[in-house]
Amino acid sequence: MKRAIHRDHSDLGLLALRAGTGAVLAAHGAQKLLGWFGGAGLDVTSKAMESMGFHPGRRSALAAGLGEAGGGVLIALGLATPAAGAVAAGAMAGAAAVHAPNGFFSTSGGLEYPGFLGWTAAGLGLTGAGRYSLDHATGHRLDRTWMVPVAFAASGLVAACVIRKRTQTLEQATTAAQAEEADDLGASDPGEDA
Repeated sequence: MKRAIHRDHSDLGLLALRAGTGAVLAAHGAQKLLGWFGGAGLDVTSKAMESMGFHPGRRSALAAGLGEAGGGVLIALGLATPAAGAVAAGAMAGAAAVHAPNGFFSTSGGLEYPGFLGWTAAGLGLTGAGRYSLDHATGHRLDRTWMVPVAFAASGLVAACVIRKRTQTLEQATTAAQAEEADDLGASDPGEDA
């Protein structure tokens, strides 16, 4: 009897954690994709992604928005939880990379918020959705043991590639800006004509 009560509390805790985390992620994605909840929508998010070094911007905005919204909805429902947690964690890894230069705390624009959402999504993906979930109701058809390492390996690989490509893009932009600045300084130096 004691074990059953403890299990109920654990399953209720997972339900609460899934519902809260999933709702926040889904709302965050809906801001990017649809402009809901005060968000900018896909066109503005695409331009913002380009300015942050994610190319092409529209594809990056779609991937981030779908990772957050889709991952969030699936986490909240407790459906395909390993894949949902991995996808949401991957999307948040990209967001954390953008915020990392500002430090840790969100008060200074740091990675605290996306990092927390990513770690929570990853934790839920690894732990599973619990008894009060669609995974449980469907006999865990979309929540197999082998899916955990596959989903997290795939998500980690994609996130690493996206972050690496963004870093390369930013480095190229910095190099180009420095070269242009050097050209401008050389062209405006009157001492060389004399």
